[in-house]
Amino acid sequence: MTAAEPILRIEGLEIQFSSPLGPVQAVNGVSLDIHRGETLGLLGESGSGKSTIGYAILQLLRHEGTRVTAGHILLDGEDLLRASHGRMQAIRGQLVAMIFQEAMSALNPVYTIGEQIAEVLRYHEGASRRAARRRAGELCNLVGMTDPERRLDSYPHELSGGLRQRAMIAVALACRPKLLIADEPTTALDVTLQAQILELIRDLQRETGMAVLFISHDLGVVSEVADRTAVLYGGRIVEQGSTQTLLQQPLMPYTRGLLDSLPQAATGRRLSTIPGGVPDPRALPSGCAFHPRCRFAIKDCALSAPSLEETSGGRQVRCMRWRELRATASEASV
Repeated sequence: MTAAEPILRIEGLEIQFSSPLGPVQAVNGVSLDIHRGETLGLLGESGSGKSTIGYAILQLLRHEGTRVTAGHILLDGEDLLRASHGRMQAIRGQLVAMIFQEAMSALNPVYTIGEQIAEVLRYHEGASRRAARRRAGELCNLVGMTDPERRLDSYPHELSGGLRQRAMIAVALACRPKLLIADEPTTALDVTLQAQILELIRDLQRETGMAVLFISHDLGVVSEVADRTAVLYGGRIVEQGSTQTLLQQPLMPYTRGLLDSLPQAATGRRLSTIPGGVPDPRALPSGCAFHPRCRFAIKDCALSAPSLEETSGGRQVRCMRWRELRATASEASV
């Protein structure tokens, strides 16, 4: 059961990169809410701005010239964009934690797994070395690592991809954060390990009540874990709503294209694709950014950018033709 007030509220977030040709709008007016105990899927192709939003929450936009130009990121009412460096040091790991996309590069290669988990506990909770190591062993066991005591003394390069991913989850969950940002947590894992990691996140969420922002390019994965889903394209939200409703009746042609591109062996249907590629953020198309790839586009789609409209059931969609497309889909299903 989610609380009335969201644990995280993002309002009108805008992020720019600098480039030799001038500023590049990477994220444009994004607003999101995540409630306690809820999983929000953030879905889109590479380059849509998903990970950039995750890094902005923790003030980890490291690339030179990258900056937040507008908006608010509120954690329990506290604006993280106005927080001091010292305050963010306290928030990271304790209140908000992140599972990074590449476990091998996120874990420090010169420290053992046990040392990296214990460091979080010693910094945020003031635990002694002995207590921190004991708790690190418990966390390794919690995330399903075999022979956890031995794993504590292992270095990242000595572990398989699945074990490194579990170690990173243990680091992220050490202080039982209120919000977990999972950035492509199953990338490069085989199907079996992927299922295990997803089930692990669900189990830990049920146990701790934390909120989860699940970032992915894979609609199939998001459909398994997310209560609600927000779809990004060209740095903007183009559709948002409950995951079940969004999968059953996508309103935005981009979402429909992602859904149609999922393999469905049982139907024998030919695999569908979305033509073209993600637009260059330095030169987004006029009007609706998706119109060059959209099979439903008309002349007006290139002339004016559609706004994000509220529909029934708390859904949002950014498409000037969504009403007629929904009616056509409803007639086809009769």
